[in-house]
Amino acid sequence: MLEYHVVDVFTDTPFAGNPLAVVLDSDGLSTNQLQVLAREFQLSETAFPQRATSADRAAGADYRLRIFTPDVELPFAGHPSLGTAWLLRRL
Repeated sequence: MLEYHVVDVFTDTPFAGNPLAVVLDSDGLSTNQLQVLAREFQLSETAFPQRATSADRAAGADYRLRIFTPDVELPFAGHPSLGTAWLLRRL
C-alpha cells in the first residue's frame, strides 16, 4: 500500500488552489506503474518524490521528483515541485 496526499498548492484555503497528488515511497515502481497511478488521480499533475541517486546527490539534490500528467511524464513543473517540497517539509 502506498501513502499519498492531495495538497492544494497556491492557497491556504482547503479545496481551493491547484490540487496535486503526491505519492510517497514509489521508488520500486516502474514508469508504467507511475503513469497508471497519475491517470487514476486525474489531476493536472501527480508527483512521486523518490530517493536521490548518487548523481542527484553529487548535483546537490536531497531527493528526486518524477512528475506525471494523466498522459505523460514531465521533466519539470513548478506547481508539483513547490507542492511536494511543502509536503515533505511538513511531514
